[in-house]
Amino acid sequence: MTTTFDRALVHGSADTLREKRTQLSALEIPKGRGWDPMRDRMAEVLSTQPQGITAVIDKLVITQKVLDELPPSPANNRVSAFNELYLKITRRVDGALTAGDEVNSPDFLELLDVEFAKRYFAALNLWNLDDEDTPDVWEVLFKRGHDTRMSKLTAAMLGVNAHINHDLALALIGTWNELGAPTDDQIHPDYLLVNEIFYQETPGLRRGFATDWQNEIDEFVGPLDDWSQRILVRVTRAHAWDQGREMWELRNNEKDFEAARRAMDRSASLIAEWAIFGDRVVTISGWGVTGTLSLIRRALGQDD
Repeated sequence: MTTTFDRALVHGSADTLREKRTQLSALEIPKGRGWDPMRDRMAEVLSTQPQGITAVIDKLVITQKVLDELPPSPANNRVSAFNELYLKITRRVDGALTAGDEVNSPDFLELLDVEFAKRYFAALNLWNLDDEDTPDVWEVLFKRGHDTRMSKLTAAMLGVNAHINHDLALALIGTWNELGAPTDDQIHPDYLLVNEIFYQETPGLRRGFATDWQNEIDEFVGPLDDWSQRILVRVTRAHAWDQGREMWELRNNEKDFEAARRAMDRSASLIAEWAIFGDRVVTISGWGVTGTLSLIRRALGQDD
């Protein structure tokens, strides 16, 4: 059965999503987007497209150096937190490709990694050019790069949200444009392999980015956070695969495709604003929570 794409309905949904997002946060975009005072250096880094995963890693390394020089102080810009996480994950994917025995279709996995990275680099470049076409979901993070009230953990998760809930479906479509859409299950296990890398890397990265009180909570709940994040990675990446398959059917209609992309962007940006809202609420009560957990541990005889 063929489903007709209702562009007007999708446009209306996208407008509603943006309205809801602005209700959550009225934070304006800084005058003159861009990675000042490293705008020129960032433009130089982003002037070429990577052609393989080694080039992606090299570009992420240089991007990390640029982001670490940005305000508010060295290595404290919140966008750098996501870039650090992304670099570690990409190095693990490269390791899987080099080992070879875990991957069914190395061409698919490497090209997907490159297409994935291109979306992130494109967003960085659009912001640097003060371009209004910067995806909303990346704008949510980029305009808060100087905001040290937001934890590095939340900042990194905002980047993951943008990359998975917006960029990944588009990267799949870019990959399928080159290699053809999947007709069997050969490449899907390679796609799921990245889930395993996330599972293995995220707990350590999360604890490294967390504040003291967040680590107090993490220690108290034990493996529960790790389990819940495994579920989150699995669900969001499965959803991105499904989104990619649905948008693949729209690839030859530019207006319909862009309408679907915009709605996807607005939905992901609303998720991001909710995450920031939650981070604010929890941060305000964080030290009180830490004290409460200490009392509970003492009551349970868990203190040394």
